[in-house]
Amino acid sequence: MHFLRNQSFTVFDFETSGLDPKKDRVIEMAAIRVVNGEIASEFSTLVRYDGKLAPKITELTGITDDMTACGMDEDTAFRILNRMLGDHVLIAHNALFDLSFLHHSLMRIAGRSFRNSFIDTLTISRERHVYPHTLKDMCDRYGIPLIGGHRALNDVIACWELCRTLDEESDIGGFLNKLGYMKKYGPPAWSPPHALLEPVELKYAPRQA
Repeated sequence: MHFLRNQSFTVFDFETSGLDPKKDRVIEMAAIRVVNGEIASEFSTLVRYDGKLAPKITELTGITDDMTACGMDEDTAFRILNRMLGDHVLIAHNALFDLSFLHHSLMRIAGRSFRNSFIDTLTISRERHVYPHTLKDMCDRYGIPLIGGHRALNDVIACWELCRTLDEESDIGGFLNKLGYMKKYGPPAWSPPHALLEPVELKYAPRQA
């Protein structure tokens, strides 16, 4: 029995103003709710950000200061997202990044975090495949289309297709709440209290003679 069958999930993704969840902000969010293997609903919005985005963020995402100036206010965006998350198992690629921003944002806005279980497709990818493991690389490996990567809704839909493909390949139930972290960097500064942390050493393809 494959893990994704006959269950409900929420796949989500953030684009952010930087890499530090304590001081940086979510500038775009997207989520899809999957019921019995089908996308039942989706939510995507830019989030208002009053700061100035670093050029590298705009280059990576295509999101500009003018776009974030017109985004949904942060409180409303996270209230809607919270309803999408519900008590579902959450799915993300590089889940530690998105869960960290979810935790710090909810603590700042609402004074509480989340308790959802989760699946990290990056952790699965690192265990099953050689480097590299970006969402784009993994989608390319499995022939999954990813158009306009580093925009939240595109990444979410691709992540769901990747997760479904990984589960069809071999049941992913053993990866519930498992978070791999790079052994050489040590465990993350923050992780969900219920996370099963596992040090990872990357596997590389053998060099061609």
